Order: sequence, then C-alpha cells, then structure tokens
Amino acid sequence: MGLGGPARVPDTARRPLADAPVSSSPQSSPGVLYVVATPIGNLGDLSPRAREVLGAVDLIAAEDTRHTRQLLQHCGLNTALTSMHEHTDARKVGELVERLAGGESLALVSDAGTPLISDPGFALVAAARAAGIPVVAVPGPCAAVAAVSVAGLPTDRFAFEGFLPAKAAARRARLQELKAEPRTLVFYEAPHRLAEALVDMAAAFGAARRASVSRELTKRFETTYTDTLGALAERAGQDSDMSRGEIVVVVEGESPETQRTVGGDAERMLRILLEELPPAQAAKLTARLTGARRGELYERAVEWARK
Repeated sequence: MGLGGPARVPDTARRPLADAPVSSSPQSSPGVLYVVATPIGNLGDLSPRAREVLGAVDLIAAEDTRHTRQLLQHCGLNTALTSMHEHTDARKVGELVERLAGGESLALVSDAGTPLISDPGFALVAAARAAGIPVVAVPGPCAAVAAVSVAGLPTDRFAFEGFLPAKAAARRARLQELKAEPRTLVFYEAPHRLAEALVDMAAAFGAARRASVSRELTKRFETTYTDTLGALAERAGQDSDMSRGEIVVVVEGESPETQRTVGGDAERMLRILLEELPPAQAAKLTARLTGARRGELYERAVEWARK
C-alpha cells in the first residue's frame, strides 16, 4: 500500500510518520526506532516513505556507514550516521536506546534489503522493545522474498533458512535435518560456496528436487536459473558466472511426488556413470548427488555388471 502524500514532520518530536505515537509532552515522550528497508541493488526501489524517514530522523544506525552514506548522497540527504553491525557491543546498544528514550528518533538500516533478515540489528530492536520504545517497520526490498516470487515454486508456505554453515560437515548435517521439510526452503549462499552447497543439497534432498538460483537480483546482471538440484549443481561446477554476486537459493519442499522420482533418477544417473566409472566410484558419486543409499546402489551396479 502507498501513502496518500508526504507525511507532515513535527519539528519538536522529529517523527516522520503521521501514524507514529504523539504525546502532548514531547520532552518526556520517547522517540521512534524505524526499521527501514533499502534497495538490494536498484536504487529506484527505495520507497518515498523510506527516503522521507531517512531524511527526518536524528540518527541512522547503519551496518556500514560508508555504504549508507553513498545512498544518502544519492538522495541528497545528510543525516548523521553511526555504526550498527554484528560486532556492536551492548554498551553501544544501550547508548542508542538512551537517545531514543530521550526523544530522538533513529532509523536502522542494513547494507541492502530489510534489516535483521540475515543482517544485524536484532539486539537494538529487542532492547528498544524492552524499554517500551515504539518500533516501526518501513518495509521494502528483501532478497529472500524477491527470489521466492520468481522461482516458480510453491509460495503458500516457505521457510527462510538464511546462510547454511560454512563448514562442509555442519552444512551437510543441517541439510539432512531439513530433508523432510514440506515447505519451500530459502537459503542465502556465498558465491565461493555455491557449487559445493548445491552438490550437498542434491545429496541430501535428491537430485530430482526442483530449485532455483537467483543472483544479483534487481541489478544489471540479474539471473535466475531454474532446474533440478542435480542439474544446477552440475552447471554451477562449470559456469563461473553462476557464482558471481549475491545469491539466493530456493528449493522445493519434500512431497510424495519428489519421493517417487528420486529412485528413478538415481538409477538413471548410476547407469550413466557406470559407462565411465567402476561400480564403487559410480555408486559413491550417485549417492552423494541423489541421497540414495550407497550400499544399495553398489549392489545394483555390481548386479548390472554381471549381466
């Protein structure tokens, strides 16, 4: 929903939004903490309301002040900035809450997208809530939601998983925990880990599970690849462009249909690999890519080899 027109900003309370709490005693009334979504790439996605808020608050708490300063300069704004990142200590959070309690209004932003969605800011929002300070969302871009909307996978229910563990063993363990999840799954992934993450997803969920990989959403080289996990894993290992930029992976949830197709796909993959590899290696690779049991695959491979 859009606003009917620019909100009037009371100079005394410095509250940019008409629906923000108003007190007849401005000196004793707390300020407002605005959680402001910023563009994930295309600066045209900054809403008029977000721009108005960023220009009207007393201070902006930013993940990277240098990055946010560029956004403000683009908008012709010169609002004061302070840092708020994953290493910000409790003392800094307390200082910001004191300023809010004293009547100042603050905006919280991340480098891109909606704050707190795999980005810092939770400690400040939680502390402000605990202190009884109003917290108001100024919604806008979010890479996870954008990727889900174009993936072509079920959107009635989805689970946001954020970043998987960086270490392979922990990542594979987490994927095994999600194997039977019926909802569409949404992951953020670092470019240099995409290929191996897709291989691990194919192994855990089955190579036939449908998925999409979106990179550089809203930017010049925006691309969304849609295919099975097995095919996407293979492509990521060959196409270096696929692993460039900011990446969101969306994976189909478990369903009776995916359960029925995994066995057939594993068998077809095993037959193809047996043309080039001995049974043990073919079974090992097929198990890794499809999630099928390695022992059963090996037995089948040996049986075929005898015929």
